[in-house]
Amino acid sequence: MGRGKIAIKRIENQTTRQVTFSKRRAGLLKKTHELSVLCDAQIGLIIFSSTGKMCQYCTQPYRMEQIIERYQKVTGTRIPEHDNREHLYNELAVLRKETRLLQLSMRRYTGEDMSSMPYEELDQLEQELERSVNKVRERKIQEHRAAIEYQQQGGLEAKPVEHHQQVLDEFPFYGEPSSVLQLATIPQQFSYQLQLAQPNLQDSNV
Repeated sequence: MGRGKIAIKRIENQTTRQVTFSKRRAGLLKKTHELSVLCDAQIGLIIFSSTGKMCQYCTQPYRMEQIIERYQKVTGTRIPEHDNREHLYNELAVLRKETRLLQLSMRRYTGEDMSSMPYEELDQLEQELERSVNKVRERKIQEHRAAIEYQQQGGLEAKPVEHHQQVLDEFPFYGEPSSVLQLATIPQQFSYQLQLAQPNLQDSNV
């Protein structure tokens, strides 16, 4: 009784499929070698398993690259080489454009290169600068108050009420919408008015 005919379809069982692949791969490589030797044929065979493992056969003394190159010449096709230089050039162009925009934005924050800005962008830039100035001004006042407290703890008596009023007088537009043109009126430094604490002569034995 002869062997039954095997249906040519995918083997569902993974173990059986792997065993069948190994056996038939060995038989295919054997037949390929016999065909190459007996008929003086130039053969290049590449096999990838379902798990991604590769095996190949190439007629000696040729190399697989030589057989592929001959195939390309005969068929008039060419396997595209992986060249990412164009992609790198595009990425570089994008980065250069972003860098130019950032540099232009920084110059505009310092009052340069504003001739091409429309009114809407100028108004937006002014509002952003005003918000930044308010934050800086608030931080400077906090530092000033901290300095007064430090001086008081160190034995020096300051005039916090009068000096605080002086700070508010120097910044009449603090906390309110202002124009960046008023930046010219901001003093560069604070002057602290301090006086030594007087000793209590009544408690002294002198």
